[in-house]
Amino acid sequence: MAQPARRSTTAHRREDGFTLMELLVVLAILALLAGFAGPRVMSYLSGAKTQSAKIQMESLGTAMDLFLLDMGRYPTAEEGVKVLVEAPPEDAERWRGPYLDKKAAIFDPWGEAYGYRRPGSDGEFEIFSLGADKAEGGDGEDADLVAAW
Repeated sequence: MAQPARRSTTAHRREDGFTLMELLVVLAILALLAGFAGPRVMSYLSGAKTQSAKIQMESLGTAMDLFLLDMGRYPTAEEGVKVLVEAPPEDAERWRGPYLDKKAAIFDPWGEAYGYRRPGSDGEFEIFSLGADKAEGGDGEDADLVAAW
C-alpha cells in the first residue's frame, strides 16, 4: 500500500492566507485606481448637480405657467416660487395648487431656495440659483444659473 504524498511545509504555509507583501501590493493597486478614478467621478457629480438645477428650473417655469392659467397672472416678486406649493393669502380661492409635487422642488441641489425676479431682464420673469458657493458670480459649480421666460 502506497503512502499518501506529504505536503511540504512551504506549500502548506502558502495555503494559510495572504502574505503581508501580497496585501500591500493589492492596497497599492487600489490606491492607484482611486487616485485616477476619484477626480473623474467627482467631476461627474459636480456636473450632475448643475444639470439637475437646470432641469428643476425648467419644471418651475412650467409650474409658473400653470399658476398663470389659474390666477391670470404670474407670481409677484414677493410671492416668489413659494407660491407654487402654498396658496397666496389673497386670491386663495382661485389657486388650484400645489403646482409642484413636493415642497423640496423649490430648493436647488445645494439646499437654497430658487430665486425669482419679476420682471426678468429678458422676459416676464427669471428663476435663478446662485450655485454651490451660494453667492453671486463664480465659475464652474459656483456659477450662477438663470432661466428666463
